[in-house]
Amino acid sequence: MTTNLTGILYLVGTPIGNLDDMSFRAVKVLQQVDLIAAEDTRHTRKLLSHFNIHVPLTSYHEHNKLIKGPILIEKLLTGNNIAVVSDAGLPGIADPGSHLAALAIQEDIQVSPVPGANAALTALIASGLSTVQFSFIGFLPKKLSNRKKILTEISSRSETLIFYETPHRLVKILGEMLDVFGEARQVSVCRELTKKFEQFIRGTLREINEYFDSIEPRGEYVLILEGCSRTKINNLSDQAITPVEYVHKLMATGLSKKEAIKKTADECHLSRRDIYAAVLQSEK
Repeated sequence: MTTNLTGILYLVGTPIGNLDDMSFRAVKVLQQVDLIAAEDTRHTRKLLSHFNIHVPLTSYHEHNKLIKGPILIEKLLTGNNIAVVSDAGLPGIADPGSHLAALAIQEDIQVSPVPGANAALTALIASGLSTVQFSFIGFLPKKLSNRKKILTEISSRSETLIFYETPHRLVKILGEMLDVFGEARQVSVCRELTKKFEQFIRGTLREINEYFDSIEPRGEYVLILEGCSRTKINNLSDQAITPVEYVHKLMATGLSKKEAIKKTADECHLSRRDIYAAVLQSEK
């Protein structure tokens, strides 16, 4: 159990854009702790200055967490209360806050969350897509082969999928999604959430890719992607046929190979390119 001599680790949510989203409790906690561990001290110092908070800052981020984490734990064990903040949103989501929380829990240190804004959920509720079930994927890997592997693995999942993305990779990632998921999936591209130039760009993957053919991405993005329709997946399962067999079945009704492949890809939310390759392989 936590003793009275042990400090508390607070995980404090901060605004993702609009400073008015800072909670009264978050301000109060940041004013009262002994130390604030920040992802970027320069960024956080501006936030603290805005709310007239004068508490010592220390850096805690992905590149120093293995060294800095144990140091912060020692401070907590000697009675210091510490707040962890990320650059925006909830610490522990796409940053190392969860690592420090795990270290604290191992030492029976109390971990107290202070809720606040979150980009993923903020984008989801305004996306127009299903909020019943969803999965947070976050940032995709830097390496193309690793990205393709993950996208392929999640391509048949029925829940709404949530991604974070940077402006310089956005067009590339959207193209890869088009290849893997097909052109018919609905997607909501959300940028500059809660800020002055907040924008939601909604449409199919094909339409969104065409949109960014002439628009340069700017700002940070959240992508909300429609899940794979279980009705369409089960359509093939109920008929006990593969996508290739379904293509041949459609061709037998008079559709051209191109039309049959497109229809199969659209109905099953699969990549047209992958189906085409499989059809060619089956004809050898």
